[in-house]
Amino acid sequence: MRKWIWIFMTVCLLALPLNGFGADKEITVGSKEFTEQRILGQLMIALLQEHGFDTDDRTGLGGTMVARTALTTGQIDVYMEYTGTGLLTILKHDEPITDPIECYDTVKAEDMKKNDIVWLPMMSFNNTYTLMMREEDAKEKGIESLSDLAKYVQENPQEISFGLNAEFYARPDGYRPLQKAYDFRFPTNKIRKMDSGLVYKALQDKEVDVSMGFATDGRIEAFKFVTLVDDKNFFPVYNPAPTVRKETADKYIELQQIFAALGAKLNTEAMTKLNYAVDIEHKRASEVAKEWLKSAGLISG
Repeated sequence: MRKWIWIFMTVCLLALPLNGFGADKEITVGSKEFTEQRILGQLMIALLQEHGFDTDDRTGLGGTMVARTALTTGQIDVYMEYTGTGLLTILKHDEPITDPIECYDTVKAEDMKKNDIVWLPMMSFNNTYTLMMREEDAKEKGIESLSDLAKYVQENPQEISFGLNAEFYARPDGYRPLQKAYDFRFPTNKIRKMDSGLVYKALQDKEVDVSMGFATDGRIEAFKFVTLVDDKNFFPVYNPAPTVRKETADKYIELQQIFAALGAKLNTEAMTKLNYAVDIEHKRASEVAKEWLKSAGLISG
């Protein structure tokens, strides 16, 4: 009799989920508000669902500190953060790190030690900030680098305008430190603040002459913009990585392997095409995320 009771208990235990007694695998996914972040959120959602998770979609939350606060307060369980943002904006370092591995290792160790936040495997692409101009305008003005831009602004302060979002204006790796590094300053009346998604259209429509942008944005090529060379290596590296609270990482140890597989395949070319599909072809982020994951062999058809 005891033998059969033991067998019955063993079968019952084997039938339980790996993460707790009868508990479902549930995870809430967040993101910031711009296109690439929404796509990254949808990639995580589809991939997690493939691995048996029930997901709650909280993508498109807002800027960096909105998403970070949502993570630390438990409103979300995971979102993709960029290593350079983690280093300078969240951990308050004064100097950027331009080597991707060194930056990731530094942020990973320090955020864990100080805040119990785990950085899971990073993606292989670097979506650093960039300054853009219309191709023909840049050629006409002889501007190829940020040093060229600085010289032009110094000599022609009222002839060129700059479009940027509020976060870039205030960031420790944004507009004001950039001015100091390159020794230039746009006059106040030549600075146009707007939402992230509007800076590309404003540049295309000649409402501004220069704008901030993101290196992997598909609109750069589509609108025939040129990115100005950061010849003083001012901008840090920005490789995205899933960030989770330690309790979540401990509960779902499989997250490490799940996102390592994503990071190995999501390179600059792939991310740029995904951004293009949403911003230029007007496809839904969830749609392009699933299509790409299937083509990459990360989810079933």
